[in-house]
Amino acid sequence: MKLYNVAYSGNSYKVRLLLAQLGIPCTIVEVDILKGESRTPAFLKINPNGRTPVLEDNGFVLAESNAILAYLARGSRFLPEDRHRWALVFQWMFFEQYSHEPYIATSRFLLQHRPDSPERAAALAVRREGGWAALRVMEGHLTENDFFVGNCTIADIALFAYTHVSHEGGFPLDDFPKIRAWLERVKTQPGFMPMG
Repeated sequence: MKLYNVAYSGNSYKVRLLLAQLGIPCTIVEVDILKGESRTPAFLKINPNGRTPVLEDNGFVLAESNAILAYLARGSRFLPEDRHRWALVFQWMFFEQYSHEPYIATSRFLLQHRPDSPERAAALAVRREGGWAALRVMEGHLTENDFFVGNCTIADIALFAYTHVSHEGGFPLDDFPKIRAWLERVKTQPGFMPMG
């Protein structure tokens, strides 16, 4: 397997984390998106959308981080076979991409990689309420649950990736004790590896 990866990206990290937890060897190919490497003709042949991560597996090419998680997790403890629990895993993964990542992850990117952008302050401001709303939903769910769907699944991996660095996007977790406790539970899972 080969993973086209951006080291500081939560979307790439979630794939690396699952690979590590499943014990699957993988060649990592770093892509410098800040230098436009995901927009070269060679990369666009791999993924016409020009985004990372991308997984290559014996000629099969798959983009979109959560699709890659589902592909890798099939038949493992990270993706339940029970129809209802399986659906709930995907409910949380869609939540992560639609209600969490666009606010928390993009704020982190703007703060880390666009410090001189004149539009930065306005872009950050429009992401504030969405990010806080996502964290409140997570906190509420974790009040009565140790993980998002039963045991640790790819839903937890997907949400962990940007939540554990949410402070880097201006979303500190001081008022979210259930999320902080959940982050620690995820870190104790077999095969866990840090982002850096």
